[in-house]
Amino acid sequence: MNKLSVAIITYNEERNIGRCIDSVAAVADEILVLDSRSTDHTKAIALSKGARVEEQSFLGYIEQKNAALALTQYDLVLSLDADEALDEKLQQAILRAKQQEAAAGYTMNRCTFYCEKFIRHGSWYPDRKLRIFNKQLAQWGGINPHDKVEFRAAQKTVHLAGDLLHYSYYSVEEHITQNNKFSTISAESYFKQGRKTSLFKIWFNPLWAFLSGYIIKGGFRDGFYGYVIAKNVAHLTFLKHSKLYLLQRKAGEKK
Repeated sequence: MNKLSVAIITYNEERNIGRCIDSVAAVADEILVLDSRSTDHTKAIALSKGARVEEQSFLGYIEQKNAALALTQYDLVLSLDADEALDEKLQQAILRAKQQEAAAGYTMNRCTFYCEKFIRHGSWYPDRKLRIFNKQLAQWGGINPHDKVEFRAAQKTVHLAGDLLHYSYYSVEEHITQNNKFSTISAESYFKQGRKTSLFKIWFNPLWAFLSGYIIKGGFRDGFYGYVIAKNVAHLTFLKHSKLYLLQRKAGEKK
């Protein structure tokens, strides 16, 4: 049977970490929590659940997840955020996969729990994620805060049944606050990479984000919260491009 490490990064996640660890207990041969020096009870809860806890000041989403990978014991790693959990069907699929020849990676659908409702349509579902992979073949990459697993060479992956449950926002206010935070990180990351935006993109991209999520991908089928999510995705897009545009202008003025 293949051995599986579970790597979780945390910072002040006392609301979520217990549920996350409980959901992987049946599939994990090791649970590693890399904590960014939480000031709440995150560390105590993780230790009480049998996890090994290491501490590291936050380096950035991509950097922190790669630091957690380096601390795991086994090559096959399930990488999670503290606000995620495996549903029962996904747990069983992982157990079956452990008994077979290991693939380079495994994908799964992620289902978001938003303001007391699971979202089953729109741009947020099925939201396929690659979260189990051989760390000798891949690492975390992408652009902060939108990290993704990247293989060093082309590899075949296997899709697992079940859902990765994402307990994202408990209120619309939380979502708006996170939009502001993530849009700043995204704009700064894009700027450092030399990526450009324009007034046209500031106008068009948010409009397309809303129409794509709410109409084309059926977000309207999730009722009121489907509309709220589509509007917030559009707003995040607007903020990201607006902040990048302002960074570009500021840099141009200095020349």
